[in-house]
Amino acid sequence: MYRSTSRRGFTLIEILIVVIILGILAAIVIPQFSSASNDARKSSLASTAQTMRSQIALYRLQHNDVLPGGATFSSATFWTQMTTKTDATGAAYSGSSTSGPFGPYMQTTPVNPLAAAQSWQSTVTDGTAATSLSTATGFVYDFTGGTGNFWGTDSTGKAIIP
Repeated sequence: MYRSTSRRGFTLIEILIVVIILGILAAIVIPQFSSASNDARKSSLASTAQTMRSQIALYRLQHNDVLPGGATFSSATFWTQMTTKTDATGAAYSGSSTSGPFGPYMQTTPVNPLAAAQSWQSTVTDGTAATSLSTATGFVYDFTGGTGNFWGTDSTGKAIIP
């Protein structure tokens, strides 16, 4: 009598084909995820820069058309004026001023998501010079141009101007 045996499971060839197909799909999909995360970091930087621009404009409006950063620009003065209360002259508010406190305009110093640091490029003469910032990573503030423009750079110093 002939006995029929039914085997259950996959053959080696079937398993290899499935593994090869999964490898091809992974090779297609994984680069798209890394591109998406870089795009998200650029979006975050654009949002931070836009927020900083609007806060700089508010500071300028409340301080008689004077940009934050002091008469001769200092990044320490800039961040102090942006993150603490100030009087109408831009000095730290002590409570004795009759003109009332302004700010703070930012809760903390922002972190550039592309440079992963709070590094700072202090002064650029005008916005077109942003393309030549080969050593700057972090943020750039156009103080001397009088515009108060603010943008970020990636880890190589390439300007990201949203």
